Amino acid sequence: MAGTSLVFAVNRQRFQLPTVDPSTTLLEFLRSHTRFKSVKLSCGEGGCGACVVLLSKYDPVLDRVEDFAVSSCLTLLCSVNLCSITTSEGLGNTKDGFHAIHQRFSGFHASQCGFCTPGMCVSLFSALVNAEKNTDQVEAPPGFSKLTVSEAEKSIAGNLCRCTGYRSIADACKSFSADVDMEDLGFNSFWRKGDSKQAKIDSLPPYNPESEVCTFPEFLKNEIRSSSSFLDSKRYGWYSPATIEELKSLVEANDSGDSMKLVVGNTGTGYYKELTGYDKYIDLRYVPELSIIRMDPTGLNVGAIVTITKVVEALKKKTKGELISRGELVFERIARHMDKIASGFLRNTASIGGNLVMAQRKNFPSDIATILLAVDSTVNIMSGSRSEIIMLEDFLKRAPLDPKSVLLSVKIPNWEAVIKASAGSNTTLLFETYRAAPRPLGNALPYLNAAFLAEVSSCKTSTGFMVHHCCLAFGAYGTKHAIRARKVEDFLTGKTLSAGVLYEAIKLVRATVVPEEGTTNPAYRSSLACGFLFEFFSPFINSDTEISDGFLENILFPTSKMNKNQCCNDEIPSVLSSAKQVLNLSADYDPVGKPIIKSEAAIQASGEAVYVDDIPSPKNCLHGAFIYSTKPLVRVKGIEFKTKPQPDGVSAVLSFKDIPNGGENVGSKTIFGTEPLFAGDLTQCAGQRLAFLVADTQKNADLAANFVDVDYEMEYIEPPILSVEEAIKRSSFFEVPPFLYPKQVGDISKGMALADHKITSAEIKLGSQYYFYMETQTALAVPDEDNCMVVYTSSQCPQFQHTVIAKCLGIPESNVRVITRRVGGGFGGKAVKSIPVATACALAAHKLQRPVRIYVNRKTDMIMAGGRHPMKIIYSVGFKSDGKITALQLDILIDAGMSPDISPILPHNVLGALKKYDWGALSFDVKVCKTNNPSRSAMRGPGEVQGSFIAEAVIEHVASTLSMEVDCVRNINLHTHCSLDLFYDNSAGEPLEYTLPLIWDKLAMSSSFNQRTEMVKEFNKCNKWRKRGISRVPIVHEVSLRPTPGKVSILSDGSVVVEVGGIELGQGLWTKVKQMAAFALGSIQCNDSGDLLDKVRVVQSDTVSLIQGGFTAGSTTSESSCQAVRLSCDILVERLAPLKKILQEQMGSIKWEMLIEKAYLQALNLSASSFYVPDFTSVQYLNYGAAVSEVEVDLLTGETRILQSDIIYDCGQSLNPAVDLGQIEGAFVQGIGFFMLEEYMENSEGLVISNGTWTYKIPSIDTIPKQFNVEILNSGQHSKRVLSSKASGEPPLLLAVSVHCAARAAIKESRKQLLQWGGLDGSASMFQMAVPATMPVVKELCGLESVESYLEWIAGRK
Repeated sequence: MAGTSLVFAVNRQRFQLPTVDPSTTLLEFLRSHTRFKSVKLSCGEGGCGACVVLLSKYDPVLDRVEDFAVSSCLTLLCSVNLCSITTSEGLGNTKDGFHAIHQRFSGFHASQCGFCTPGMCVSLFSALVNAEKNTDQVEAPPGFSKLTVSEAEKSIAGNLCRCTGYRSIADACKSFSADVDMEDLGFNSFWRKGDSKQAKIDSLPPYNPESEVCTFPEFLKNEIRSSSSFLDSKRYGWYSPATIEELKSLVEANDSGDSMKLVVGNTGTGYYKELTGYDKYIDLRYVPELSIIRMDPTGLNVGAIVTITKVVEALKKKTKGELISRGELVFERIARHMDKIASGFLRNTASIGGNLVMAQRKNFPSDIATILLAVDSTVNIMSGSRSEIIMLEDFLKRAPLDPKSVLLSVKIPNWEAVIKASAGSNTTLLFETYRAAPRPLGNALPYLNAAFLAEVSSCKTSTGFMVHHCCLAFGAYGTKHAIRARKVEDFLTGKTLSAGVLYEAIKLVRATVVPEEGTTNPAYRSSLACGFLFEFFSPFINSDTEISDGFLENILFPTSKMNKNQCCNDEIPSVLSSAKQVLNLSADYDPVGKPIIKSEAAIQASGEAVYVDDIPSPKNCLHGAFIYSTKPLVRVKGIEFKTKPQPDGVSAVLSFKDIPNGGENVGSKTIFGTEPLFAGDLTQCAGQRLAFLVADTQKNADLAANFVDVDYEMEYIEPPILSVEEAIKRSSFFEVPPFLYPKQVGDISKGMALADHKITSAEIKLGSQYYFYMETQTALAVPDEDNCMVVYTSSQCPQFQHTVIAKCLGIPESNVRVITRRVGGGFGGKAVKSIPVATACALAAHKLQRPVRIYVNRKTDMIMAGGRHPMKIIYSVGFKSDGKITALQLDILIDAGMSPDISPILPHNVLGALKKYDWGALSFDVKVCKTNNPSRSAMRGPGEVQGSFIAEAVIEHVASTLSMEVDCVRNINLHTHCSLDLFYDNSAGEPLEYTLPLIWDKLAMSSSFNQRTEMVKEFNKCNKWRKRGISRVPIVHEVSLRPTPGKVSILSDGSVVVEVGGIELGQGLWTKVKQMAAFALGSIQCNDSGDLLDKVRVVQSDTVSLIQGGFTAGSTTSESSCQAVRLSCDILVERLAPLKKILQEQMGSIKWEMLIEKAYLQALNLSASSFYVPDFTSVQYLNYGAAVSEVEVDLLTGETRILQSDIIYDCGQSLNPAVDLGQIEGAFVQGIGFFMLEEYMENSEGLVISNGTWTYKIPSIDTIPKQFNVEILNSGQHSKRVLSSKASGEPPLLLAVSVHCAARAAIKESRKQLLQWGGLDGSASMFQMAVPATMPVVKELCGLESVESYLEWIAGRK
């Protein structure tokens, strides 16, 4: 059949491509060849959701459209032939009006930096569209969807956000759900407190499913009805066999050595990166036999290309009806497990066959292989002219499937039929699946997965249960493929279950499930296997359980009616149960203080907000990629390509040798020193920039960088310094300027002498953390006339980029212009670390005289980023018997990496946060170590996060030593204002400003802390394998204001343009500045001054237009920018006031527009600049807050679930409570990442190996507190603050230590139990808990052999 051209629609617009590289992804095309830029590249792995689009397919036979979300960074463009794509712009936009989704995301304050928001919107839209197709659901009331609250929350479970903390996003999603409790929806701009339910519903932006966006245009339906759906294989290299025979011919004909790829969803490339294209792409979707879904009495037969989503739907269809049979139970459990694989937008295109082939060929840690292995599934393989059906177990054991063999189908047996054929009627089937992973709802590979099937029956001769048959499968634990534990199965078969039998079986499991060498956390993974088997069989050996006729029924079906829906809903509860926000609004400085919607929120949601990589490429633009060292402290002999000729599209490779005459090899510069743009002959660390490769496209640049071979010479060079211990031995330090080094407090000798007890030389180690901004580092440099350079950059400090670029190029600073509109997340990582990215682009543009841009791929970004500072702390502490600490001595070693960056400020920051308690006397020695690691840089709360943790670790240690409640020890060591003044010198302020004691007591009441503490104790008494902990912690966080410029210009129509030095990072800086401009200009008191807010626009930062912009960092840039704008406005008001007085006398009243019109006629200067410099009395101040967190720890897996977090934070008189609320929640959740989840790991040479979404896990919607309550304390007047406001960006992050402390409390309870069982040597309460406290860390502290200890203990009691 003759092929046709590639035709598809994007937002109802037709595209036809006569030819295209078949390796091109949908994302590449959308971003490079359309005006639709809402589809963002963030990870390139399908792991973040920023690139999600809606893919719609039309079936002309059924006249039906199928809609589903997909990851466009993995979807191949040729695979969307005759499909329709809808992006967030296609839902609504500025021109056509915004969709209700966009409006609700804005109104619920659910967008901060905005980079992730379009993907979130499309994921939710996909769920809404498909909910309406669900005929089983009752009709929703007007304005709502059939979507349930649980489904709404889970619709964005695969989408990551680094800014918001997810709570506001969840509320925006839930607002569409028919079953939502309006009282549970959080703070928003739609209704006021006290409004009735109906008033709230009426105030929401209307949603009408009947008038929803058309996802599939009629013109494309007509083309499908009238033309072939197959592409011309000669033009595209894309083959679409329509039968098994055609597929067989294509596969067998491939003897010429051409490379060949079988394509379904292409999701495997997210894990196994493809560095080269293929000669032939064979699209399997048109072979009918490969897409069958057939259920018969013997089981479910599915074709290999059936997506995981459709397999789940097929398995759930079988379980419809009132009662679940034993065989149907297997299908329901398999479906439930598959729902936790990857994320929805990956399951929609990933095929069951592709998953199994990856597991078989490449040892992918598959969940599907494990769960299907346990139920004796079979596979149908085509090899040459024959096909064979074999057991899945045999398939996995075989040599990797050769390229000419194809998996055709998978058969999942119906165990109802199997049981009837194999055993008597008195046997009962048990089946359960397990996975231990960092995220409960999926989107994370498991440490281990398992599935167990067993037939058991009551013993006729004695009490107990006999195992007649069992299948035990384990996988993903660091083995080539999933396995059946045959020895364990044989041992259990025929046995009556008892503690002794289960103990022996678990010993066999431990000997069977042995991860291969090099696997991380091997002991933990083996322990999981034992824990899961124990969990499966333990109900049958529980000596306290009375065995009755209904016993098995209760195990299998915990609900009173065996109703499928109840079963599932009980098993998978909604992500968030509720949240509460308490805000005190102020009208003192209207509109400042109002919770107005964040500026640009709607265009961020629709995807129209322009980020650097959204700027269209200028003509002849080149694209860059960094070549970095993989080894520290080695000589670089040469850099060349592995292949000859050099890869496609490469224009140049620039190194330090290409720095222009008069220029410097400088990549970044701070007051503490510089870092080179490129390594010279000697590298300093793994991850250091060696060269900058420039090619015709970003794809070709990234691919070519992977084909570079760096020739290293390692002789005659001393070993690198890769640890702070080695730095101490070799006296390798950076100097800390004396004015920055903190002061000791009190007399340490006297303090120690006063102590009743002492702890000496205790040790803490803290790791690093990666920024994970959703937008990676990016820049565009454009050569301009007269040796000038214009650079567009995503930066927190354009001024410093400006200076460094000029130095590097050897040109005057007047020849450089750096422009930053907005940043897709920064957190400190877009400050100093962004400078070499922009500088490299400018260097290449200068040398080649062509525009050069870069969008750094996620792997390279993670390897080069540096991140948060690792530390080693040794402390000694003296304290009284009542818990009052009298002295604390600290030795702190900070790993700064290869260059100083901002590291010399860390001692000040660490001690600033650590001083939140009254230590009596405080002495310390802090060393900033120079190592051969990547230079560390500022990350949200740099040093303060670590300092706050150190303080809590000391408090916990003291409490454990005295066997006291830790909250009592915290309480007794809180500052009085007198001690606060001693520790914080000039920052403490007046006694009335010290609000921490008020917050501390208020939080105890609002969170019911004391009552819940007792409830936790009761829970722990009643539960062996789950323990809870609760913790209350305070923070004292010192911030400093910096000089900041501002400029306000009033245009002839009365509209106002504002420029500030601060950069909009998502923190709402522009929003607060707009409010301040409207407030300050409003003092002129025209008749319509109240409308000024809508007239104000804040514009991009331009280093030529507004100089001395400084850093946007340290939480205070919003308020200092506001003050700079206020000063500028005051100048303008002063100029306008005389004219206004004259006009008012003439006319009686005057409108703003008329005043400005007359001012223009009289040639008044209506542009004013200012430079706000805080005075000595207001430059520094303290922020206060406290949090209570309650967690539940699963002792079998180490999983920590955050049940509830309550926060009270003092924002002073908030400039915008909605913005500050978002900052508090977002910072807290980022802190959860640091303390509980994020492992930024390096290899033995310091090269980062946590370099993607597969290996680095930031918090997702299923890892935040289930109940998340925040109160913003309005602490009244602070005369030295900007309109009495206080900072909110960084301090709340420190409060997340409450989660770590609560987990520690739960672990302490588990260890007491373990001590009772005889499974613990030493103290139950004396232990150090690592940061992050990941599942393996928690499980190890709870006992890796706790199950064996318990079984031995109960066996000994009998």
